[in-house]
Amino acid sequence: MSAAVARKDDPRSEALEVPFSLPRAWYNEGNDTLGTSGMFMAGLIMVTRNRYLAWPSVVFGISSLINQHPLRQKDSGGGWTNVGLCIAALMASYLPLFVITKAPVV
Repeated sequence: MSAAVARKDDPRSEALEVPFSLPRAWYNEGNDTLGTSGMFMAGLIMVTRNRYLAWPSVVFGISSLINQHPLRQKDSGGGWTNVGLCIAALMASYLPLFVITKAPVV
């Protein structure tokens, strides 16, 4: 097929060539490190009952809730599950202080 006979919708046409250019913004599939560390700390708190790690875990959970992106939200459960787990760990670490136990009889 010669250039004089080529149609406009022919994909081999030189008139339809577009120069290569990089996109302005790349889709970043980064990990949510604060959310991951908050979940890890919440699990660690529930196992060790360490009250001092509970508050940074709640801060990490709230931070991951605030910093969630719409593109990442459909892939993960969102920040609400992280905040809920961190608050549950906070309650589990402080619960033994408020539960009244009987002294053992010797």
